[in-house]
Amino acid sequence: MGLGFLIVAAVVVALVFLLLLAFKSMYKVAEPNEALIVSGFGAYRQNNNPAEASTLGFKIVVGKGVFVFPLVQSVRRLSLALHKAELIVDCVTTQGIPVHVRGVVVYKVGDDFAEIANAARRFLDKENEMDANVHEVFAGHLRQIVGSLTVEDMIRAREKLAAETRASSAVEMEKLGLVIDSLQIQQVEDPTGYIENLAKPFQAAVAADARIAAAERDREATEKEQAANAQKAKAVSTSAVEQARLQAEADRAKAVAAQAGPLSDAEARKAVVVQETEVAQLEAQRTEQRLQTEIVKPAQAERDARVAGAEAARQEVELRAAADAARVRTEAAAAAEQRKLLAEAEGFATERTGEADAKATRLRGEAEGSAINAKLTAEAEGIQKRADALRENQEAVINQSIAEQLPQIVEAAAGAYKGVDHMIVLNGAEGMGGITGQVLGTGLSVIPMIREAFQSGMNGGRGSDNGDPKRSVKPPAKQPEAEQ
Repeated sequence: MGLGFLIVAAVVVALVFLLLLAFKSMYKVAEPNEALIVSGFGAYRQNNNPAEASTLGFKIVVGKGVFVFPLVQSVRRLSLALHKAELIVDCVTTQGIPVHVRGVVVYKVGDDFAEIANAARRFLDKENEMDANVHEVFAGHLRQIVGSLTVEDMIRAREKLAAETRASSAVEMEKLGLVIDSLQIQQVEDPTGYIENLAKPFQAAVAADARIAAAERDREATEKEQAANAQKAKAVSTSAVEQARLQAEADRAKAVAAQAGPLSDAEARKAVVVQETEVAQLEAQRTEQRLQTEIVKPAQAERDARVAGAEAARQEVELRAAADAARVRTEAAAAAEQRKLLAEAEGFATERTGEADAKATRLRGEAEGSAINAKLTAEAEGIQKRADALRENQEAVINQSIAEQLPQIVEAAAGAYKGVDHMIVLNGAEGMGGITGQVLGTGLSVIPMIREAFQSGMNGGRGSDNGDPKRSVKPPAKQPEAEQ
């Protein structure tokens, strides 16, 4: 009993397994992107649309399963997935210009039973031929539509070209059981260069606009740079002017400070000259009194000798005065040349440094001029006072000058004995006193001549001694006999 039960159980299991295998082999399920086409005995009676059962002759199953009886029925699958067909079509526009049109068509089998039935009748087991058929359909319509358009229309209205092509192909695609998901015109090629030539004016205009815009930007940048440079130059100029003004003020302060020293020196020198003039006046008065008492009266007897000495002294004074005048002229010329060179240097500096340095130079010149003017004024006043004193005390000055020259006169009178090696003097001390008196007499005899020469020079060449031309020069005394 146990063995028989096992056999029965095994048979049952085997039968169930066979039934499952039979069910699996007979029951077919359609995927979401495909349709099952069932054909064979009794297949048309299983259609969902009984009205089409007598016309189709096969069953279409979409999205569900179906039993297919072996040997009497067959099942095939029709893909409902997307297909893509590339379009490469040679066309001619209404202008007679050949173009190459490139595009792409995305299509699929329609979802309706009629569309699936049309596609099944044409492409079942021949799905690889769909792309070629679609290409031919769209190529013909695309050539027809392009032939009625210009190149400009194709370029500017590609969407219109695609829409017209799609609309004109819709009927044929429907007959094929296909629906268009997308049609795109990707590129229009022109082997003749017509499109490129069309673009050149616009390219030139764009290039010109770009160049104009670049030139405008460059001009604006240049204007801004020049404005910035002008502001910079203005700032530099303002700074330079301010620096020059400050420098001028500093130079003016220095000039004032420098002027204070020469002015004070001039004032001090003026005081010294005044004091020297007063001292000279007192000295002249004292000398005049001394000469009147000690020299003038005794010297009147020796006037002729003094006149000769005075003439020599006058010549010496003239030569000295001429030398002093030449020296003064030379110094004045050197000073003038120096001032000229300084003025030229200052003028050159003035041209280079501008108005500020000119102002500073002018202030320095005024300060130096004021100092020189003050110095010269003080010296002139001192000289004028001394000259006034000399005019008022002419006799005293002459006497003082004679007194200053007296030792030299006596020395010149004694020069007669300079070459004597030894001398024999008679009468002893009396003879020696006579020689000494004779030497002194010879020196004193020229004093009147010196006085007359000084007076003649001071009075414009007029003689002294109250204008008496009859005064004669007393001949020098006879030299004592000497034996060498």
